[in-house]
Amino acid sequence: MTRFAAIADLLKQDRPGFSLPQQLYVGEDAYHFDAEVMLKSVWLYACTVAHVKNPGDFYLFELGETSAIIVRGRDGEVRAFHNTCTHRGAKLCDARTGHVPRIMCPYHQWTFGLDGKLLAARNMPPEFEKSAYGLRPLALENVGGLIFVCFAENPPPIDRAKADIAEQIALYDLGRLKVAVQDDLIEPANWKLVMENNRECYHCDVSHPELLKSLSTYGFGKGLPEDGEADVVDDAKFDAMLEEQRQRWEELGFYRDLVEFPDGWWHRVARLPLAHGAVSQTLDGKVASQKLIWPHGEEPTSLSIWTQPNSWHHFCCDHVVTFSLVPLGPDKTLLRTSWLVHEDAVEGVDYDADNLAAVWRATNKQDSKLASLNHAGIRGDGYRQGMYSVEEKLVDAFKTFYVERGVAALAAQGA
Repeated sequence: MTRFAAIADLLKQDRPGFSLPQQLYVGEDAYHFDAEVMLKSVWLYACTVAHVKNPGDFYLFELGETSAIIVRGRDGEVRAFHNTCTHRGAKLCDARTGHVPRIMCPYHQWTFGLDGKLLAARNMPPEFEKSAYGLRPLALENVGGLIFVCFAENPPPIDRAKADIAEQIALYDLGRLKVAVQDDLIEPANWKLVMENNRECYHCDVSHPELLKSLSTYGFGKGLPEDGEADVVDDAKFDAMLEEQRQRWEELGFYRDLVEFPDGWWHRVARLPLAHGAVSQTLDGKVASQKLIWPHGEEPTSLSIWTQPNSWHHFCCDHVVTFSLVPLGPDKTLLRTSWLVHEDAVEGVDYDADNLAAVWRATNKQDSKLASLNHAGIRGDGYRQGMYSVEEKLVDAFKTFYVERGVAALAAQGA
């Protein structure tokens, strides 16, 4: 009997087309399973290359008790290391982000290069070999400028997701962007509920007035030709707009068919038209930054990327918004949102930070409230696994990913 035998039993209770059993959302054991086993077995989105733009820039990505340093080396390469000194285990970096010429342990001043090699360790015995005490590396993949890490000793494949995503975001050249705004929001809900809320727009019409100034509810699990006969949308105006936009994108050479979790993979890539004449995801529909980040002018289009299990991203002609989340407890989730603009854009001249962030700040707060209500209701005796609507197929896709990866992670442990 393993520590997570009860979790294994709950995963076996999964019902296709239905939400998870109660304790997988609210249980303490489920949180520890997620943070210590399931999430460590998969690729997690951590940050962008713009977060570690220059040699010596570092960024911390933390999951449960495990902390990773993502750092750009002097050779320009971005690497990830465990944030643990190889002497006696002290935490090396405590600040969330920063710039260092080298990595020095605050305890006994062991010093490491940006490539992880041990440079200095005082008063060690003659048999000590510095080469054996470099920082412990973590698997890292640069996916077109999106940085993914995996805590597993043998990470799962990433090649298909990397190819599909990198091809379509190359147009935005994340390496020449900078982080203009970053927000951390602690949501009082289980991380899976935060993710499920993001994976549908069944709730959007009533809940997100700011977001719907530039986006329609179509394209997020409903309304696209690829959604098939089960789709509930019958909107000739949207269909005509989508067809016109797709023809325009084809003429410009950047249209690609919808990529929707193909062959059991964990990524979705969709180019969607903006609504109401908007050219960016802003309150007035106008660009938030005068320094555009792609070569085709003020186009009414956005590229959206979703990755299981912890991120989503929106790319407009003038800025990018990225989202990552990690669980902090059974009922607490860190949502980190970053807004990126052209590296030459000047705050107060080319963009206003509050205007840039306004739509998604409002949307994040609204979603946090919805997720907290969802969590509060699931905790009660009245909860039973609920059936997903036809608009919630992306929620079902996330739930299925969670269950399948959870079962696989337990199997790998011999459970």
